[in-house]
Amino acid sequence: MNTATKVRFWGPAVLAVLLVLCWALPVLASGGDVASAAAAAMPADGHPWWFWPTALLFFCFILGIIAVLAGVGGGVLFVPLVSGFFPFHLDFVRGAGLLVALAGALAAGPGLLKRNLASLRLALPVALIASACSIVGAMVGLALPTNVVQICLGGTILFIAVLLLVSKNTVRPEVKKQDALSIALGMDGVFIEPSTGEVIDWKTHRTLPGLLLFIVIGLMAGMFGLGAGWANVPVLNLLMGVPLKVAVGTSKFLLSITDTSAAWVYLNQGCVIPLMAIPSIIGLMLGSFVGVRLLAVAKPKFIRYMVIGVLLFSGGKALLKGLGI
Repeated sequence: MNTATKVRFWGPAVLAVLLVLCWALPVLASGGDVASAAAAAMPADGHPWWFWPTALLFFCFILGIIAVLAGVGGGVLFVPLVSGFFPFHLDFVRGAGLLVALAGALAAGPGLLKRNLASLRLALPVALIASACSIVGAMVGLALPTNVVQICLGGTILFIAVLLLVSKNTVRPEVKKQDALSIALGMDGVFIEPSTGEVIDWKTHRTLPGLLLFIVIGLMAGMFGLGAGWANVPVLNLLMGVPLKVAVGTSKFLLSITDTSAAWVYLNQGCVIPLMAIPSIIGLMLGSFVGVRLLAVAKPKFIRYMVIGVLLFSGGKALLKGLGI
């Protein structure tokens, strides 16, 4: 790996971690509400203060590997699994989950835009709707009782697992006619298929139903801290007719806007704790780098079904936890 490749490979990750550290240092130096929030987040169970952050680092490292191999975002796995297997309050897990999804999006966004695999024309109208709704979703999620949010989270995770099981993405959907709203918003473009060098023109249809669905996606992203890649790709690809690679790239770029909006609400309420967020982000991003290396030899179909099984288990556990069973 030459020097230029190393810079492109590690640069975005290091930048994302430094941004979080720059935010975390003044937070750690302050007291008051932040100190009490940190005390509430870290369970008093006899372990030293570094035990749970270290465990979270290694857990998220494995999570990052699995997320890449399964083709899903880290946020959708982080919230249900960490809330199910770690003794943290759900509010803090959701806040950290948004930053985890945000860090991955910031790392991937510039490269996707440079390769025309993410479309600004497509992303900006969608981001405006989803980010505004994610703020509302975050405020609603923090206002609701924890058990109600836990029940809704469990139901959502079970729905995501079923969606991953039955959805069949289309590499290049056929769009016979571009609708008027799509033309007005300029939702079309060109990208080069890396494997063949073919220049592919694309456009969207069924734009209004797609934009309406992003209202729901934004609300759910903010309420549960899941990111939204699991829902963005099917809507863009299957409903609006965007080629799969552009849908995936645009979805990843969208997270950097949507999750930022929701994350500020959690930050303002003291629900983002450096001792949770920093090891989670570092672990997940390091795991993602390893996952990329393993992707060539892994069997994605097996990993996909394993993730679906894990989501079904964690969704059921969250549902039962919310019901007090």
